[in-house]
Amino acid sequence: MRTALYALLTAFCLVGCSDPALKPLSGDATILAFGDSLTYGTGAPSRYSYPAVLEKLTGLKVINAGVPGELSAEGLVRLPMVLQEHTPDMVVLVHGGNDTLRNVSPELTQAKLDSMIQLIRTEGADVVMLGVPGRNLTLSVPSYYGEIADRLGVPMDDTVLPRLMRDRSVKSDAVHFNQAGYRRMAEAVQTLLAESGAISNRHL
Repeated sequence: MRTALYALLTAFCLVGCSDPALKPLSGDATILAFGDSLTYGTGAPSRYSYPAVLEKLTGLKVINAGVPGELSAEGLVRLPMVLQEHTPDMVVLVHGGNDTLRNVSPELTQAKLDSMIQLIRTEGADVVMLGVPGRNLTLSVPSYYGEIADRLGVPMDDTVLPRLMRDRSVKSDAVHFNQAGYRRMAEAVQTLLAESGAISNRHL
């Protein structure tokens, strides 16, 4: 009886305590990079944007769907058309930075990001997310990113963008990255996908 109870508790912990797992992407899968200027690659030639670098790192097709200056509300309006056009298997969501710059309420930004994730899943794609630093001295990621990730089971990296934002050597201006910065961003996304089970560790 005690052995059976231990096995049950162990199984529960393995399910409830592990990181969110994603189904493996096939070799012909399409990844959609959806976001604003950090996805577009402002500050570096297009071939050095993080989606372009991620495509080379993974060997998978990566669509750059970044629009500089876009607010989350605008992104939510644009997203359905982009999903229908490209029918991605995976979406990398990097959004919300412009909301903080323009003092959009955290509650509204959270609601829009939540709706984006729900829409992506409704269309049959998996999703991972990067937390975008807020408008503060420490460049910390707003807490709602973690709340969304935990509640919806979305794999997320909330460390790479704050780390890059603090490193002047990888920036082209106060907000955007240079070639080196976007490469490190792509490598972080690659690691996130691998740790979530979407791609194999051989891609690292």
